[in-house]
Amino acid sequence: MAAIVRPREGRMLGGVCAALARRFGISTTTMRVIFLASCLLPGPQFLLYLALWVLLPGEKTASTAW
Repeated sequence: MAAIVRPREGRMLGGVCAALARRFGISTTTMRVIFLASCLLPGPQFLLYLALWVLLPGEKTASTAW
């Protein structure tokens, strides 16, 4: 099972929806629509998003030597 990381490209706010979309193999737009639709239901969706934003590591990039 591959690790979930927040991508540097294609993210709007924190990259959580982009990371989950990449992990489940669906488009980022679809994942964002699912998240927004879930906000109509009762529950801690915003808290879960914030927690994932903090807990998911960012994608590493190739660093250049100075």
